[in-house]
Amino acid sequence: MRKSYRVKKESEFQQVFETHNSVANRKFIIYTMEKPGQKHFRIGISVGKKIGNAVHRNWVKRRIRQSVLELKDQLKPDCDFLVIARRSADQMSMAETKQHLTHALKLAHLIDEH
Repeated sequence: MRKSYRVKKESEFQQVFETHNSVANRKFIIYTMEKPGQKHFRIGISVGKKIGNAVHRNWVKRRIRQSVLELKDQLKPDCDFLVIARRSADQMSMAETKQHLTHALKLAHLIDEH
């Protein structure tokens, strides 16, 4: 995913957290912030140290990134959102990751339900 699609700075993460718009399922927590006029969405991914060592956390992040990339055309363009992986997120296959992430994004109204 290109850098323009990422929330990277700590201040940007905090800005999204402070909006207090969040939804969750058993595997992910999604924080959202509306940004009218933005060309495309931006995503921040957080995987805590409780999930495992750096290699394992990066593996989980890659799966989340790939799932979002596959859902890219369905996502609302005018928002920033953070995906926070819960402890059980490392036990899932790629298909399960995408399924649970899609569910959480629908709860956050970031994906239109067809």
